[in-house]
Amino acid sequence: MAQAPSSPQAASPASSPLLQGFFRLTNVQKVVLLVGVAAAIAITVAFIGWARSPDYRVLFSNVSDRDGGAIITALQTINVPYRMAEGGGAILVPSDRVYDARLRLAQQGLPRGGSIGFELLETQRIGTSQFVEQVNFQRALEGELARTVQALGSVQGARVHLAIPRPSVFVRDQLKPSASVLISLFPGRTLEPAQLAGITHMVASSVPELSPSAVTIVDQAGNLLTAAPNAREANAGLDAGQLKYLQQVEQNVVRRIESILTPIVGPGNVRAQVTAELDFSTVEQTAETFRPNPAAQQAIRSQQTVETLGDNPREASGVPGALSNQPPGAASAPLTAPSAAPQKGSTLPPPPDTPGNSHREATTNYELDKTITHTRAEVGAVRRLSAAVVVNHRREVREGKAASTPLPEAEIAQLTDLVRQAMGFNPKRGDTVNLVNAAFNEAERVEVEGPTVVAEVTQRLLGNLNTLLWTVAAVIAALLVYLLVLRPVLRDLALAGQRDFAAQEGYAQARSVDADSAPGGDTPPAGARSQPIMVGAQGFEADLRAVKDLAQKEPQIVANVVKDWVGRE
Repeated sequence: MAQAPSSPQAASPASSPLLQGFFRLTNVQKVVLLVGVAAAIAITVAFIGWARSPDYRVLFSNVSDRDGGAIITALQTINVPYRMAEGGGAILVPSDRVYDARLRLAQQGLPRGGSIGFELLETQRIGTSQFVEQVNFQRALEGELARTVQALGSVQGARVHLAIPRPSVFVRDQLKPSASVLISLFPGRTLEPAQLAGITHMVASSVPELSPSAVTIVDQAGNLLTAAPNAREANAGLDAGQLKYLQQVEQNVVRRIESILTPIVGPGNVRAQVTAELDFSTVEQTAETFRPNPAAQQAIRSQQTVETLGDNPREASGVPGALSNQPPGAASAPLTAPSAAPQKGSTLPPPPDTPGNSHREATTNYELDKTITHTRAEVGAVRRLSAAVVVNHRREVREGKAASTPLPEAEIAQLTDLVRQAMGFNPKRGDTVNLVNAAFNEAERVEVEGPTVVAEVTQRLLGNLNTLLWTVAAVIAALLVYLLVLRPVLRDLALAGQRDFAAQEGYAQARSVDADSAPGGDTPPAGARSQPIMVGAQGFEADLRAVKDLAQKEPQIVANVVKDWVGRE
């Protein structure tokens, strides 16, 4: 029997139909198929990786170029991936590393908020003028103060402006420094008066000879947060301290009323409101009072007596004039002088006493009955109290149903007296109390059931809905690529390989039948036995020519192969 033609470069048979079908393709078809499969796999893997990529969130926003460069350098040092957004004004990092990155950057003092502190003085050059040094020092001081103010929890950003005048040798030309602080607060945040006072005194203490009254604080909306020195005199209303004290007085009276009525009517069955009028005027009065009629026994403060006695027997008399001013006449002695003493047994009267001059003055000073009173009125004294109290109806259970009944008049009167005693009722002051007994209009209570296990699982799934949707989309895309691209190609290759295997098996069967039908039953020599046709080694055209040659030379083999195909179908 003639030898069947075979390819000059016949290879060993493939072990699977898929490889057999792949070997049937030309070289160009093989390259295109491999490139297409690799591209499909790469696209699928890239899509899955993109779907599973981490969610990036904002690490810092509105950062300056200086802080942005420092932050990016620090992120590269700690191996944290980042992205830029908003034209470079925001830095994004994976959501699971936001807080860790913030803590690590805060340890390095980042971000600095765009303000320059005393590090500005580290780059001083030789030959810098004194004016430039003073300006740099002022800029550094302003930056450090701004950083300190930004350390507050409610402050998002701050800027400090210092007006430091140049020193003068003349006292009358010396000016005091002043400061202005612009504060940007977080949404929904406010600063308490104590915090504002702390910022004011902190800035004033950082600048020599700066008074706290010369510090002005303004928020981002332009509202003045610090009061003027004479604001209390300029404003007719109450200041913050007085208003707070008024609220404390009213709340204190309300608590006292509710605490004394709650044990009687039950919790939640009493409501009270109090309006207080306080006197915040400062009054100082000094009074000095004298009694019109002093007492009979009154202390003598001082007493003075002056008494004058004279020996001149003659008193001045006559009409003043020239005649009365004449010198006295010549003295004449009597012829008989009277005896100096009366004789014993004489009955003559004694001579009269010689008249003399006498003057007496007496001055007595008594203690004055004087009263001095210095009165200073109490600031914040209560002028009037007005209380309004509402008491709920009494709840009772009747025939298994809840009902409310009004309180009797006697009990209402007792409650009114208790309220008056608790609030310190004073009729002279004009206090009023109004106690009303009425039914409260309470809203219906709706019982809300706790979340079930299914609800909790659903809520968690909805929380990760974004990641879940992208993952499902990636899986669907991979299935579509496999079903629409890879599977048809692989199926066609496998069918082609199966046909080649069937052809080879038919050829082998035909050869075995031919060998059995040979004369003498001898097996043909090895050199005369036909070799199997290997398809795919030389390409489709070469395989087609080989099959045509085989069909011409040994049509019985081809007939047996076709017969076998028909029998299988």
